[in-house]
Amino acid sequence: MLFDFETIPTREAYKLMVSTIVPRPIAWVVSQDQGGVVNAAPYSFFNAFGDNPPVVGFSCGPRPEGADAPAKDTLANIRATGQFVVCLVNEAMGPAMSATATDFPPGVDELDEVGLEKAASTRVAPPRIAQSPVAMECETFQLVPVGHHTLVLGRVLALHVRDDCVLNAEKYYIDTPKLDLLGRMHGRGWYTRTRDRVDIPRTTLAEWQARKAGAAE
Repeated sequence: MLFDFETIPTREAYKLMVSTIVPRPIAWVVSQDQGGVVNAAPYSFFNAFGDNPPVVGFSCGPRPEGADAPAKDTLANIRATGQFVVCLVNEAMGPAMSATATDFPPGVDELDEVGLEKAASTRVAPPRIAQSPVAMECETFQLVPVGHHTLVLGRVLALHVRDDCVLNAEKYYIDTPKLDLLGRMHGRGWYTRTRDRVDIPRTTLAEWQARKAGAAE
């Protein structure tokens, strides 16, 4: 079935994308305004985009009122301060993460509202979510307009990982399965666990060529 994005409405194109681009990692972004009021909101248009410098990015859309509405608190705060923290979401924190997506009015501290503990960051002013298994302290690398969204690219200055999820700090080995992270799926409330894994080893060029030679004999 062909869906021509030149002929279908934006909302329907969005539905097709989020129904097929899955699972998507979740950035639980903590920011604060110049007065120190904290904001937290989840974004699933999120991923890593570089390692030198280390850069992560998420896409922030307009408020529900539409493209002409003021920017969401997250984007407004980042534009004003240039700092934010990306926390990752495990299954236990899923309900709280979803609750912070509620369209609270500006000035509401979502972490206080849903009862989440804050922990001080080391390199940026916004706090991290204490219960989160991973938190990345970021400064703005670039803000890229993408239609009515803005792609926020952040340089990672520091990374916090829960102690029991670190296998070997000297070798930087992380127990990724123990993080128990969630991925975003289709629809309004569907997520997936990252415990189910499939090991597909990389094939070297030499192995590929040997395989082809064996098949030709």
